[in-house]
Amino acid sequence: MKPDKKQQSQQAFDQQAATYGTAVQGSHARALYPHLLEELSRTEGTRLLDLGCGTGALTAQVLEQDHHRQVTGLDLSEQMLARARACLGDRVNLVQGDSEHLPFPDQSFDVVYCCDSFHHYPAPAAVLAEVGRVLASGGVFLLGDIWLPLPGRLLMNPFLRWSREGDVRIYSRQEITALMEQSFRQVTWRRAGGRAFVARGVR
Repeated sequence: MKPDKKQQSQQAFDQQAATYGTAVQGSHARALYPHLLEELSRTEGTRLLDLGCGTGALTAQVLEQDHHRQVTGLDLSEQMLARARACLGDRVNLVQGDSEHLPFPDQSFDVVYCCDSFHHYPAPAAVLAEVGRVLASGGVFLLGDIWLPLPGRLLMNPFLRWSREGDVRIYSRQEITALMEQSFRQVTWRRAGGRAFVARGVR
């Protein structure tokens, strides 16, 4: 029987929530924070969605950067959201939900950002279509995630089908660009450190 990647992700992040902010499991996401914050500093808009918000640590820094922003955080893991509530209080609207079926009206946000969770999504094109739906015209999507050169992807991707943490795929630059161009224009991609990338698209 094919494993349910969403259920695996939910269970894994529920288990990791208590230590995610300091443990090795969250180190890759934490390394991406400065790169996404740099992009956000150059991006206009006050209505933001943190897709896969986890413990809320990145969104706390987003609000420090500009306290006028109105941020919503969405995550599949209730334990991660509990950590986010403790971190953010009532400054952010936190919602438990599925990125393939975003519980928001069309054009609800000016910016959507996603840090280190895209490789867990079983239906990436569906997620991107939903992001496009909830973004206003001219809105920006920022995606930060893991990247490996071709030998690393060839080694890792066959094993991810057996991952118990809900990992689905490590994408190449060409794959991410092609996926994003289905829903966005002006798509750019850049390396972010040794094992990550940041991509940007406009609705």
